Amino acid sequence: MNKRFATKSTLSVLYLLVMAIMLAACSTNNGTSEKPDASEGGSGTAKTKIAYWTIDRHDMDYMQQQVDNYNATNTDNIEVEMKVMADNYNQAVEVAFASNQAPDIFRSGDFQTYVNKGYYAQLDTLLSDEFLAKFEGLLVEDIYTKDGHVYTLPNTGQFWRLLYNVDLMEKAGYTEPPKTLDEMVQMAKKMTEMGKSEGVYGFASNFKNGSGFTRPAFAAGSLGSESSHEGFNFQTGEFDFEMYRDIAEALRQIKTDGSMIPGAESLDIDPLRAQFAQGKIGMYVNHSSEPAVYTSQFPTDIRWASALVPTKDGQINGVSWVNAGGYIGISAKSTKQEAAVKFLEYLYNLELRSDYQEKGLGLSVLPYVNEAAGKPELAGIEGFLPTKYDGIYPATPLSITETKLEGKKFSDVFIEYILTGNQELDAAITDLNTRYEKALATARKEGLTNVQANPSFSAKSLQGSLGE
Repeated sequence: MNKRFATKSTLSVLYLLVMAIMLAACSTNNGTSEKPDASEGGSGTAKTKIAYWTIDRHDMDYMQQQVDNYNATNTDNIEVEMKVMADNYNQAVEVAFASNQAPDIFRSGDFQTYVNKGYYAQLDTLLSDEFLAKFEGLLVEDIYTKDGHVYTLPNTGQFWRLLYNVDLMEKAGYTEPPKTLDEMVQMAKKMTEMGKSEGVYGFASNFKNGSGFTRPAFAAGSLGSESSHEGFNFQTGEFDFEMYRDIAEALRQIKTDGSMIPGAESLDIDPLRAQFAQGKIGMYVNHSSEPAVYTSQFPTDIRWASALVPTKDGQINGVSWVNAGGYIGISAKSTKQEAAVKFLEYLYNLELRSDYQEKGLGLSVLPYVNEAAGKPELAGIEGFLPTKYDGIYPATPLSITETKLEGKKFSDVFIEYILTGNQELDAAITDLNTRYEKALATARKEGLTNVQANPSFSAKSLQGSLGE
C-alpha cells in the first residue's frame, strides 16, 4: 500500500473518530433514546426526545423560546433539544451520520450532497397533501425536490436590492432611485461631483472577492433576462455570460468616471457597510440582511432606502433572484420521524412564522405568511419586502461546473475588466463561454449534474410567485 495514502486514510479515520467523540461529549441524549421523565408528575411517562440541529445564530434566542414553548405545550409528549452548530456545519452533519449520531431534524445544508448520501427522508411520504399544498409552486427541483420527491422546504430568503442614501440623492437633484443602468451611472457621477471634497462617492462594491460582482450582476442580470440566471441559459442548457455585459459596462463606466469609492479592489462588505453608515457612499447592492445590520452592527442616522436593482433599459423581463435554499430536513435514519414531523409542522405554523417575520428575523418566501404578517419591526425593511418581481430560480449547474473549470472564474474576469479595463469585453465573454461549456460537458459526462436545456423556460412565469 502507498505509505502516503495509508497516512491520509489513517488521519481521516482518526479525524472522524475524534469528531464522533466530540459530538457524543457535547450531546445530551442527542435524540437517540427515550427515558421516563420523573418530572412528569411522577407518572414516569416516556417522552419522545428528538434532536434538532440548526446553523442559524442570528435567531437562536428566539428559536430557543419557540422550542421551549413547544416542549411545554405539545400534547404528543415530545421533547426537542435544539443545538446550534454554526461552525463547519456540513462537516458536523457528515460526521454525525457516519457515527450514527445524526439529529432527527436538522437545518438543511448542501442539497445535492445530503440527497446523494441519503441524509434526507422523503417528506412527501411523511407529510400530508394538505400541508404540502402550502408550498405549491415553490418546490423547485434540485433545491427542494429531486426526482419527484420532496426533501426539504422553503422558509425565508435573501431579497436583493439597490441601497441608496436618500439625502445624497436629493442633494444631487434626484427624487427617486435609478431604473436604468445609465441612470445609475449618471447618479453616481453627480453624487461624487457634489460630495467628493467630503469623501463621498456615488457607488461601491466589495471587489475584494467575487461577490463584489455577483451581488449586482445576479440581481440586475436576472431581473433583465427572461432566459438566464447565474450565467446559465435555461432555454439552451448552456452558459452564456453575455447576460452580464450591461452591468459590467455600467460598473466599468462608474470606475472610469471616478465615481467608485477608492480602494474598491480590496474592499470587504463590512468596511463598505461602515462607510455607507457614515454617509460616504451613495449606492450599493446587497440583500435583505442590511436593515438588521444598520440597526445593530452599524447603527446609523442617515436616511437610506432600497429599490429594485436597475436593468439596462428599465424593463423587467425576469425576476430578481431570491436566495432561498431549504430550511428543514428530517433524518432518513431517525427512528422518530413521526415526532420530527409534528415538530416540523409546528415550525411552519402561521403564528410562529408571522411573528418571526414581524420581529425582523427574516423575510418569508411563503405566500401564506406574507399575506398574514404585519410589517416587520425593522427600519428600512419595507424596501426588501417581496414583490411580484422577486422569484426563486431553478437550480443551475454553476457551482459544480466551476469544480471542472480551467482558468479564471467569470466573477474574477469581470472584476478585472471593471477595475482595469485591460481586456476586450467581447473576447473575455467568448473565452468564458468556451471554458464553461467545456467544464459543463465534463461535469455532465461524469454524472455530476443532470440539468439540461428547457426550451419552454420563461423567467416571466416566476413573476408573482412570492408577492404582488
